[in-house]
Amino acid sequence: MPIYRYKAMTEHGKIVTNTIEESSKYLALQKLKRNNLIPITVEKSLQRIKSKTAMRKNIGGMQDILRDVGSADLLLNRERKTQTSFEKLYHAIMKSERITKRDIIIFTQNFYLLKRANFNNIHALETIIESTENFSFRGILEDILAGLEAGENMYTTMEYYEDVFPYLYINMIKVGELSGNLTTALEQAVKFLEDSDSLTRTLRKIIIPNVAQFILIFIMLIVGTLVALPTIQNLYDSMGSQQELPALSLWFSGVVDWILQYWYIPTAIIVGIVTFIISYINTPKGKYNFHYFKYKMPVFGQLIFAIDFSRLLRAMLLNLKNGMRIQEALEIGKNISKNLVMLSIIEASINNILIGQSWLEPFERSKIATPMMTEMLKIGMSTDLVEMMEKLLDYMEIDINNLLDKTIKVLPQIVYSLVGVILIFFVLVVLVPCITVYMGGWLFSAYGL
Repeated sequence: MPIYRYKAMTEHGKIVTNTIEESSKYLALQKLKRNNLIPITVEKSLQRIKSKTAMRKNIGGMQDILRDVGSADLLLNRERKTQTSFEKLYHAIMKSERITKRDIIIFTQNFYLLKRANFNNIHALETIIESTENFSFRGILEDILAGLEAGENMYTTMEYYEDVFPYLYINMIKVGELSGNLTTALEQAVKFLEDSDSLTRTLRKIIIPNVAQFILIFIMLIVGTLVALPTIQNLYDSMGSQQELPALSLWFSGVVDWILQYWYIPTAIIVGIVTFIISYINTPKGKYNFHYFKYKMPVFGQLIFAIDFSRLLRAMLLNLKNGMRIQEALEIGKNISKNLVMLSIIEASINNILIGQSWLEPFERSKIATPMMTEMLKIGMSTDLVEMMEKLLDYMEIDINNLLDKTIKVLPQIVYSLVGVILIFFVLVVLVPCITVYMGGWLFSAYGL
């Protein structure tokens, strides 16, 4: 029997969420009403299979198809028409081909273009599948097509493949399908994927070379401490010099020796700290605090919130343009974000609507949204909300680009600072003693001068 996840309001105004088992959505709604609950949303719960080797959601294997027919001879005849070893190897490699972000971008671009040319979803998918060279991705698209032909939405099958499609991407498609404006949602999804890909490549260019330098200098520091410093000290002792290694070099050498001797102590401390942090973040309170830190963290926090808020507004705008109420637009649009802080603000906004208060008040109270955002939406509520949302999104797009440019300029300085600190430490600990030996001043004390 299907399981439905619901959100409802009690007779005392409290919002509750839970699951209910009924044969249909209609009977589930009736059962909730009999229990004095006012249904807000009732959705069929999806039982997803996480295994990468799992069967398709809508397409069964050939063995399953033939099992009910009893066509054992047909199956044997099919197997007799064997391929060559090279063909088997080729198809095995192609079927295990990795699905990249580029594959998803190209699929979305093509699907968007076909939708703009007034193709229906099934015709558009059939056209794209014929030109898809990645066998693994082609199989997933065929599964989505089978779901569409069975009367399902695209996003329901995409949720089954959440290890392939990004969470935000799936929910953009969901918003587009539920609002009846899939073409606009695909346009936004293309922009989201391209911007994410561009940002990832930019960050890699900044971070990877500097991290590589940091690791290389750190390795040189450790090797120099373990090899160069003992060699220099032995040279002083063998020549009878009174010269000593710098205090910083001696201290760091002692620290390295202690770590090598009692390696299990720092290892246990590090593992304990990491385990505690991960365990705390996995608790409801810890996850909420971590998500709140994301919005408040220096350099990146303001940018992360601005991106999440703009995605919420775009999702709401799609629904409002199709005649939905603000409550329904918020309900569908909240799927765009996974941040618990944003979700809690949206839930508070929906509750405010139910009791007749302003849906913008929770955003103001959070102190995360800027006054410009909330004030423009307030003006829109008294004039034209859709038009004001479009203006606010234009303003936020400029603001996000400025924040992004500022972040990209600040990030290299932070990374350079870390590399500079380890480089200075390497010079003081290892290079200074080496330069002292090269200069030869220690020979005076060796010969009693």
